[in-house]
Amino acid sequence: MRLFLRLLGYVRPYWRRLLAALACMAVFAVVSTVSLGMILPFVNMLFEPDALMEETGGGSAGGLAAADGEGGLAAADAEGGPATTDAGGARSAVVGNAGPSDPLSAVTGGGAAPIEGFKETVRVRVLAFFASDSPDKAIGKICLVLLVVFLIKNLFGYLQTFLMITVEQGVIRDIRNVLFSHLSVLSLSFFHGKRTGQLISRITNDVGLVKRALVATFANLFRESLLVVFYLGISFWISWRLALITFVVMPPFFLLVARIGRRLRKRSARIQERMADITSTLQESISGIRVVKAFGMEEYEQKRFFKNTWDFFRATIRMELLGALAAPLVEYLGVIGIVLVLWYGARQVLLEGGIGPDWFLIFLASTLSTMQPLRKISRANNELQVGLAAAKRIFDVVDTPSSIVSRPGAQVVAGFDDRVRYEDVSFRYDTGDDVLRSIDLEIKRGEIVAIVGPSGAGKSTLLDLLPRFYDPTAGRITIDGRDLKDVDLASLRRLMGIVTQETILFNDTVRNNIAYGLEGAGIEEIVAAAHAANAHRFIEGMPNGYDTVIGERGAMVSGGERQRIAIARAILKNPPVLIFDEATSSLDTESERLVQEAIEHLLSGRTVLLIAHRLSTIRNADRIVVMDGGRVRETGTHQELMDSGGLYRHLYDMQFRDEPIGPRSRAG
Repeated sequence: MRLFLRLLGYVRPYWRRLLAALACMAVFAVVSTVSLGMILPFVNMLFEPDALMEETGGGSAGGLAAADGEGGLAAADAEGGPATTDAGGARSAVVGNAGPSDPLSAVTGGGAAPIEGFKETVRVRVLAFFASDSPDKAIGKICLVLLVVFLIKNLFGYLQTFLMITVEQGVIRDIRNVLFSHLSVLSLSFFHGKRTGQLISRITNDVGLVKRALVATFANLFRESLLVVFYLGISFWISWRLALITFVVMPPFFLLVARIGRRLRKRSARIQERMADITSTLQESISGIRVVKAFGMEEYEQKRFFKNTWDFFRATIRMELLGALAAPLVEYLGVIGIVLVLWYGARQVLLEGGIGPDWFLIFLASTLSTMQPLRKISRANNELQVGLAAAKRIFDVVDTPSSIVSRPGAQVVAGFDDRVRYEDVSFRYDTGDDVLRSIDLEIKRGEIVAIVGPSGAGKSTLLDLLPRFYDPTAGRITIDGRDLKDVDLASLRRLMGIVTQETILFNDTVRNNIAYGLEGAGIEEIVAAAHAANAHRFIEGMPNGYDTVIGERGAMVSGGERQRIAIARAILKNPPVLIFDEATSSLDTESERLVQEAIEHLLSGRTVLLIAHRLSTIRNADRIVVMDGGRVRETGTHQELMDSGGLYRHLYDMQFRDEPIGPRSRAG
């Protein structure tokens, strides 16, 4: 219930439309119930045609005739006479000059209860409405009323559908927006071990199932429940004894629906996990299609995907079979009730004379009419349980707190004046040993600091702590003496431009990729940044220049071109701090030269942290920090470290020993 109420919280902004939709559903249910009353004039037209051809006199002296002992009609007393029932069950009823204080007066013979008099009055008034001097006119009135009733019914049915669609789609949009917004602010640690396809499945498949739950709740449960209440209300009004018989099947019905619903929620959760597996496999195979083809793994990926679809197939079959079981069981319970009603009701009509044939037909129609709403309620409960299982998966993500947040009162910064310090910093991921151990490091404003070391030394992790992609597990990092946790997170990251080996570009134009995060950037600024990044020439050669869409992850440009677009993005941002993480390691010689020139344009007047696999690219750094095993092993200039003969000299010699003799290999 708590989960359902939380889901309903997303409906609150649309409460006006929801109330209007519920009102339309109520009108729909009322008119559907009224349509059952049309049985009464039809029955009387078939079995007592003279009644519908008598003039009522507008409520004055004339009145409806009542049935005599032979089933015919006797003239009504002008002043209004009692309604009587003979031994054969025939009735007489009149409508006379009812006084204004008792507009629905009807007197029943034999001391019948007031409800019986009211029922007879309704019967008489309905017949009076359709009364006419010829069968053609009576039939015309009936047909006209039928057209009006069903016009109103379908009009309000359409209106409630229209209103509910806007509510449902608005709620689904809001849930998707909330989920994506929360995902975008979660710290990187949340995404460790999470498959991208599983998260995509939450936003697509799971949210779609929540929509079905909303449809089931309002469009089905509410409307169909109203219909059941109204139909049963008619049944009780006509004969409470007969109606009580139908209630024999109600407790088993609700117990059955509840039990199946609980099991459906569990099975639905398994299905949603299987769908997430399908989405994940699909996303991984498509995004890594180059590797799949390079290693000839098409058949392997097909088998992996087929296994996921088979698991989904089995889980879905089990759930659907369970859900399908509810409908026939509910229907059979209803049939049991109907059979009891037929047995008892037939005795009332034929043997005991307790109820007239016309009323029994209406009672039977109203009771039978509850069958379809009850089936829909059962299916709606199934949909609701499936949707609640999906909602739980969604809220599990929404309720996950971000581990990287600004402290209360965090200060917004526009730059820094002095230095950044790592003070006894250690860090470990969620599982495993420390990746960084007791790091003490100082970066002065305007200084170019290169970070080198063997693979797994902790270089990238060290730089990831500066923009607070992660927080240290011990120690702290300060900027101008202020703990980074006391700095507003957004303003901190605005200080930094980051270019990594794995350049991330978006399926958008070159212009928008360069201006990413800078909505007000003009084309002149974008072109100037591209010039500085050695990117303008190849951009101009593209089919639509700066308006060329470069594909997902920049697939339509080369690695060197992607890097230069990323550098142009960093130049346009004009940040005071630059972070380069292996920005040139995967490039060929010509691309590296162009990218290196672009980097030189970018370094001027900025504080730079630089990780480079090729040590020749960092010889001109103000300071080189050598890391190994998560610790800082050496610090100094290129020449100082070469002269010391330590780890840096070893790495340098190892790198150039494996390369052909040439100008770069003889450097240093």
